[in-house]
Amino acid sequence: MNESGVQSLVDQETLSARVDDGDVPRWVRRHFETFTDALLGERNGTPFPCHFGAQSVRDGEPLYTAVPSTTDPDALLAFRDTLLEYLDAYPDAPGRASLVTFFKPPERAFTEADYHETLWHLLQFLHVHDPEPWPADIPTDPDDPHWEFCFGGEPMFPTCRAPFYDDRKSRYCPVGLEITFQPRALFDGITHDTEAGERAREQIQGRLEEYDGVCPHADLGDWGVEGDHEWPQYLFREDPEQSPDECPIAVTREHPKAAPPRTEPRASAGDD
Repeated sequence: MNESGVQSLVDQETLSARVDDGDVPRWVRRHFETFTDALLGERNGTPFPCHFGAQSVRDGEPLYTAVPSTTDPDALLAFRDTLLEYLDAYPDAPGRASLVTFFKPPERAFTEADYHETLWHLLQFLHVHDPEPWPADIPTDPDDPHWEFCFGGEPMFPTCRAPFYDDRKSRYCPVGLEITFQPRALFDGITHDTEAGERAREQIQGRLEEYDGVCPHADLGDWGVEGDHEWPQYLFREDPEQSPDECPIAVTREHPKAAPPRTEPRASAGDD
């Protein structure tokens, strides 16, 4: 961890220092600055809705990486390796150490449909190149309320921010696609079926309406609750005409395996 290179896994202190020293590309700097400004700032007089996430950033707990392409196989294989490294590291990290992933913005203007397509391309790539089988206790059908994306043998919740949100600013990122990976284990003790989880859910949803100025999204739900689905919550739809009606990922328990994790050098920090 904290090796040189854009695609390395770094802690918040290290990334902040590299941003201050100009040791990262401009798009990484903009991602980091807009991410921390959003989670630590206020909108409509209301702090960021997810107080767990805001407190984690305030305490310097998240880990970070950046990906210079959403299509280049080498960049995506390096991303896979960093995600595997994160899964090894987060249980020993302090607090709720999620993985915040910044993607280089596209060279052309992206529509909402482009961002949905990009997200599911990335998740499908990770699945196909996952060295571990799909967990036996997680269904492979995304319509099952107990389905969620899994990688490296771990169920996780990938939350996205993107530029196409006009009103839903809690999901807005002005730079490009941003995914925060949160293993299910980070939610222990605050799931919907616990008293603490129920209190947190009410507080977050109350803040959401005040922060965004619109009602919480209709797809917002809880894992394992009949009628709720995980996959539409990863990247909330704004325009039904540009968003998928069915989960666009094909999941198998014994999926094809790619080459072992890479050992060659990653892209340098100065790559634009």
